[in-house]
Amino acid sequence: MVHTASAPAGEPAAGRSALVLGATGGVGGAIAARLIAEGWQVRALCRVSEAARSGWRQDCPAPRFIAGDAMDATSVMRAATLGGGVAVIVHAVNPPGYRNWSSLVLPMIDNTLAAARAAGGARIVLPGTVYNYDPALNEVIDEHGAQNARSVKGRIRMALERRLAAAAPQVPSLIVRAGDFFGRGARSSWFAQVMVRPGRPVRRVTSIAPGVPHAYAHLPDLAAAVAALLAIPERLRPHETVQFAGHWDATGTAMRDAVRRVVGREVPERAFPWWLIRLAAPFGGFPRELAEIEPVWKHPMRLDNRRLVELIGAEPHTPLDQAVADALADMGCLAGPQGHAGLVHG
Repeated sequence: MVHTASAPAGEPAAGRSALVLGATGGVGGAIAARLIAEGWQVRALCRVSEAARSGWRQDCPAPRFIAGDAMDATSVMRAATLGGGVAVIVHAVNPPGYRNWSSLVLPMIDNTLAAARAAGGARIVLPGTVYNYDPALNEVIDEHGAQNARSVKGRIRMALERRLAAAAPQVPSLIVRAGDFFGRGARSSWFAQVMVRPGRPVRRVTSIAPGVPHAYAHLPDLAAAVAALLAIPERLRPHETVQFAGHWDATGTAMRDAVRRVVGREVPERAFPWWLIRLAAPFGGFPRELAEIEPVWKHPMRLDNRRLVELIGAEPHTPLDQAVADALADMGCLAGPQGHAGLVHG
């Protein structure tokens, strides 16, 4: 059975209940916060519930944190079926530090699929990536393009999405593919870990691939799009895939320039040392993981959001300077008080 958007009188609104895996991270936290703000009953699986509650930094009440591990099938099923089951499971978990994808990614989605079945056919929401595509051959990505990843990560993501497609319609799914995340809570992003340094005023900007166009997704906007899609379950295909266009940096300099405008000065720019990563990659570990995704930065990959717009209308879009200001303020990089970015449509 697939949950509908309403529930019988006197019962909890099953169609407005969600389990979020990865709510302590950037994208999972943003989606959980948006659903809570829109009146959803949200629970979240985490390893240490007390730490998750005390560390909740979104501008809304915390979800109901349930102790457990996404690698433990019993934990995920228990969290999904408490109180009669949820209508949605947001699968926003990835191996930490880009490591151990081969051994962790597919078992985690298998656990989520089992939990969705146990909950009576909950819809799985997956924040998608561009890793599924060969960057040298796919300048524009839409829902019709053939996936042709050459990297290990990309082939694993392809296998993950095939499992979701095979489970439909008994377990419906929604993949929202987006560019690189930035914004409130996105501490494991390239913006927060490489482009600028958190916790201090901006002294320089590190450009990952200067002059190469690139797609970025402001997390509050992405979360708003996910919530808008979940509000229309009757219009979604059993296995729905949409692309979130986000901010398209057509020159490869827009993010750098936005940071400069926000901080109000001409901070110096440096290029990310890919040469050093390539030298260290043969020894394995984190450099090898980074080297594998270098082509994603060295080739433009724009996301075509026509299917998303067909479903919800205009894509949620915060102006770039406002989005960057919100991200820098959240990271503690702005000296004075800064307002948070507000959602606008355009």
